[in-house]
Amino acid sequence: MLKFRLILFLLIAGCSFAVAQPLVRVSGIVYSDEKLPLSQVTVIVLGQAQSTVTDEFGVYTIYSKSKTFSIKYSLLGYQPQTIKFNERSGARIVKQVNLVANINELEQVNITNKQNQLSNTTTINIADVSSMPLVSGNFETMLKTLPGVSTNNELSAQYSVRGGNFDENLIYINDVEINRPVLIRNGQQEGLSFINSDLVSKAKFSAGGFEAKYGDKLSSILDIKYDKPDSNQTTFSTSLLNTSLTTKKIFKNSFLLAGLRYKNNSSVLIKQDEKGSYNPNFADAQLLYQYDFSPKFNISYFGSFNLGQFKLVPTNRETQFGTLSTTLRLNVDYTGQEIDDYQTLGSAITATYSPKPNLVIKFINSYFNTIERERFDINGSYIFDEVDNSFPGENFGPVSKNRGIGSYYNYGRNSLNTQVFASEIKVDQNFDNHVFSWGLKFDKSSYNDQLNEYNYTDSAGFILPNNAKNIVLQNVINVKNNIDIRNYSAYIQDSYSLSSSAELQLGARATYSSLSKQLLISPRMLIAYRPNSNNKILRFSAGVYKQPPSYRTIRDFSGELNINQKAQSSYNTSLGYEYAFDAFGTRLKFTSEAYFKYSDRLIPYKIDNLRIKYLANEVSRGYAYGADFSIGGEFVKDLVSYFRMSVMHANEDIIGDSYVENGVTVYPGYLKRPTDQRLNFSIFFQDKLLNSPTYKVHLNALYGSKLPIGPSQTPRYLDKFFIPSYKRVDIGFSKDFLDDAALHKPKFLDKNFSSVILFFEVFNMLNINNTVSYLWLKDVDNVQYAIPNYLTGRQFNLKLIVKLKN
Repeated sequence: MLKFRLILFLLIAGCSFAVAQPLVRVSGIVYSDEKLPLSQVTVIVLGQAQSTVTDEFGVYTIYSKSKTFSIKYSLLGYQPQTIKFNERSGARIVKQVNLVANINELEQVNITNKQNQLSNTTTINIADVSSMPLVSGNFETMLKTLPGVSTNNELSAQYSVRGGNFDENLIYINDVEINRPVLIRNGQQEGLSFINSDLVSKAKFSAGGFEAKYGDKLSSILDIKYDKPDSNQTTFSTSLLNTSLTTKKIFKNSFLLAGLRYKNNSSVLIKQDEKGSYNPNFADAQLLYQYDFSPKFNISYFGSFNLGQFKLVPTNRETQFGTLSTTLRLNVDYTGQEIDDYQTLGSAITATYSPKPNLVIKFINSYFNTIERERFDINGSYIFDEVDNSFPGENFGPVSKNRGIGSYYNYGRNSLNTQVFASEIKVDQNFDNHVFSWGLKFDKSSYNDQLNEYNYTDSAGFILPNNAKNIVLQNVINVKNNIDIRNYSAYIQDSYSLSSSAELQLGARATYSSLSKQLLISPRMLIAYRPNSNNKILRFSAGVYKQPPSYRTIRDFSGELNINQKAQSSYNTSLGYEYAFDAFGTRLKFTSEAYFKYSDRLIPYKIDNLRIKYLANEVSRGYAYGADFSIGGEFVKDLVSYFRMSVMHANEDIIGDSYVENGVTVYPGYLKRPTDQRLNFSIFFQDKLLNSPTYKVHLNALYGSKLPIGPSQTPRYLDKFFIPSYKRVDIGFSKDFLDDAALHKPKFLDKNFSSVILFFEVFNMLNINNTVSYLWLKDVDNVQYAIPNYLTGRQFNLKLIVKLKN
């Protein structure tokens, strides 16, 4: 497979490159027949590879390679419009477009438009997915460049939002809530995320203040749509890390989306401090088929099969850390192996019925079955030294002092089988100035969990009490859990136009959980003001968000379940401002949002890499506040770039925690939450060569400040250590052989493909050692040390994306 990829790269790279010619630019605003800006309108140049969507203000910009061309404007619920152009080379055209509501087909006319305007969400530019250099290849990695999202692990699709943890995020694909594996504890074990980015047509993300129609989680929602394509497409992508094949077909009364993916990131993992034989293999298949029985009724089927296996036979490890005055080195020799595997089978059937143009009814049924297995049996014998750094060299000089000789052993035989069934009805109806929505949902989750794991660390005999001969095992877990959880929920929501420039959305959710036996009511409100200039939006949101207990939150460190746990609650307010303006010869958009969240009945937890360990029998109260800022646009024509920054503070107070020190009872009070990352900054910048615009550069830079951490088995108030700040720069260089700016194109490629793009990527360009977690050891003086576990180093990658002609 590797030889095939390299040969394919060389064949494409050997083709001749393009010569630039001036493009015709068309920009403007798309309005409804009520003179309201329309977002998410698809704009394509017919017969070319150019396409875009309008932003929240209805603004679009698109380029044509030829002087005579046609542009098609289309949006669900509106009659598509095609406009012909005949312009001079290099012309700059402003074209305002009005779309007329379609009253004869199955489409959500003003419903979709009004809810998009009110929604407190960020629209993700799908075109950025393929060009952004991402070592994991997962769609969710893009979210880590968004305001309000924290990160410290490039291998993972997990993310935290505004002080919340990974379990507080909702992910939807075509209105179906997606469940993720539970047992994964390291980013290197994580394979393909559930989202196939090649199938995504629209994506929205909200870091808070989201609508009542979304489910019962505290932090965020990611709303993904796999929709009907504009034309038949077949896309093949391959790199040194992964391969995918996607096809999209349109038939007379139906359409089909299908995707296959494979990933093996062993070439990335072998550069970590822990050496050995890595064999991580991940694959999945997804299919969406929709059949229109009539203009008023259709049925769609979505199926997915995702599997992965991570196998590691470690051999040795060498980690150097410390300060300029004290340099320490850990050497470990390993025996044993680790094998983790999981598979998820999911399917959903959705029936959509529109008896009249202003009414849409959806009936959604879904089922997911996830099987996870962990098997590890690893022994490490280590030497812990202090080295003399007065003789600089590759290994920082000779050993000056031995800090300890010992061993540690990790054993686990864990399995978890999760089944989730959900049935839901959703209704949207437009009444003049109102869009009224309501829904009912039932879901049942079944868990069959078997945990058998333990470990010990022999740091120069410190686990042997009084030097006895019996070894005391640590963190012993041997339990079997079987539990069913049923949730019943309902929501109502009304989006109302107060005036031509002000809109109000009121909604509420009601949820009953068989586990907590609570009836939870969550009112939510959002008001938006748009001045007549249409280039500003001011939003205010307030709401209550309640998260019923789940299997993960009720399972404590020992594997025992707290079935008396109650729901977590969060009370949110936010104020956002968006402003679109012209500068640097282009259209830019500035967004900002300040927020405050107060929470009670939180379940405190500790984080070890990707594993959240809940203190299931504890309760805390907490708060988070901060502000997010973003500015983006086409600083270079036809290439979108973003600059984003977030500041945030998150604390919590565990109720009733205390300890005795020198005979005095001490109450720790408020502590930093494990996700208290005060500052996040990200840049995604794209540029092209002035004289050869088919050559482009894509830069992705991330900074996240330090995170609090402590030994996994100690009380939360002892988490006074910090993971250092996360710093990473990834860069990609691309050559688009069939770019619209190319005057001369390789004949073979132009004949058989609509797009051929070759990427050369450098991950972690500055080769920064980012820390993800720690191994905790004691030396001969009984002093505990945190030995860092580093993330990936510098890595080179080649990637090829080709699209076949229809």
